[in-house]
Amino acid sequence: MKELVEYMVKSLVDDPERVSVSELEGEQSVIYEVRVAPEDMGKIIGKQGRIAKAMRTIVKAACVKSGKKAVVEILE
Repeated sequence: MKELVEYMVKSLVDDPERVSVSELEGEQSVIYEVRVAPEDMGKIIGKQGRIAKAMRTIVKAACVKSGKKAVVEILE
């Protein structure tokens, strides 16, 4: 799943080398922390947060089989 998040983010930004995705796994949830270059932050969030919301929806749908809740956090 981490690879999916990383692929989506790297496809959107201008500087894919500065993309960092870390995975924090708990008992009932998985948190994916996404870090990008400051100038690419707007491309990840999108207008009114639409791109970020779409990424979160895709990740949640992909995690249904594992039975865990997935959260995508975009960090500065």
